Amino acid sequence: MASSEHTVGFEPADRLAQDRESVRRRFWIKMKQVVAKLPFAEDLLAAYYCAFDKQTPRHVQASLLGAIAYFVLPFDFVPDMLPILGFTDDAAILATAIRMVASHITPEHREAAHAALKRGIETADRQE
Repeated sequence: MASSEHTVGFEPADRLAQDRESVRRRFWIKMKQVVAKLPFAEDLLAAYYCAFDKQTPRHVQASLLGAIAYFVLPFDFVPDMLPILGFTDDAAILATAIRMVASHITPEHREAAHAALKRGIETADRQE
């Protein structure tokens, strides 16, 4: 059942999500580049911290890693460089993933995200 109508172009994100270290590295590179433009930066960081938390169940990690992998891909449905619209698809995918696993994103994940934004993204990735 590998018909294109069911895959809708997510294959690259699915493959990338399998390589946790690549997602981690690419996440911080892209985050530094676009953090000022992202109204959902704190939610994205909370999802990131949850996805890489060893206490998070595997199925939750997989969902979040898929959404984060889509965010870090250079090509997606709506190019990120377009003003205003560029991150709408990323935000929709992330919001859907977060809604699915919201009970697993803990106050500690949210506090880490808030602290990372407060102290600046430059130092947040070094503490990983």
